[in-house]
Amino acid sequence: MKIACKTFLIVPGLLITISAFGYFFWYKKKFNEQPRNNVFALTEKKDKDNRDALVRLYQKVLPAKDYVYGNGFNASICFLIDMRIPSGKKRFFVYDLKNDSVEIAGLVTHGSGSDNDSDELYFSNKPNSYCTSLGKYKMGRSYNGKFGLAYKLYGLDKANSKAFDRFVVLHAHNCVPDTEVSPFPICVSQGCPTVAPAFLKRLQTYLDKPGKPILLWIYY
Repeated sequence: MKIACKTFLIVPGLLITISAFGYFFWYKKKFNEQPRNNVFALTEKKDKDNRDALVRLYQKVLPAKDYVYGNGFNASICFLIDMRIPSGKKRFFVYDLKNDSVEIAGLVTHGSGSDNDSDELYFSNKPNSYCTSLGKYKMGRSYNGKFGLAYKLYGLDKANSKAFDRFVVLHAHNCVPDTEVSPFPICVSQGCPTVAPAFLKRLQTYLDKPGKPILLWIYY
């Protein structure tokens, strides 16, 4: 099902991998702690896909910290979306930068144009491509659009510099379930990161707090 989302509105690779694994083992105990009520916790599992997802997450945490500190963003929380995780699994992570833990996670769509009849997704910054664009975003102000509550997104990288002009925003849609449905995929959008209505309400508690903007990073 495709949903519309137009609304008005060097380090060498080896060193990165070593650092990521070092970070994983350093915080291994924290990620294995029993989660509090209503808190999503990543845990170490034996399956390769989960280990790979953890490594990708840790590879983004340290650069994200450097970016938020150096560019005037919220230094407590950031949003990380791993588009390599299948859409039927939780891949939108609210990451606590102070305590190095995932607070909550939810399902999120990718753009219909990113599906290319293979296991790999395709990403683009082109208008009318209906693709997801990778890169860092600044979360903007909220407004009421075609799908109700939505948040403007400002692309900060060359790969997503046209996000605002493409009307790529964070919003909710009823086609996105609250719980995982893997191995089945969820609906697709026209490029917007679209979440379940209940999950957007939880994100709203972070986004509507006064203070510095929150960083969103979509990676693959």
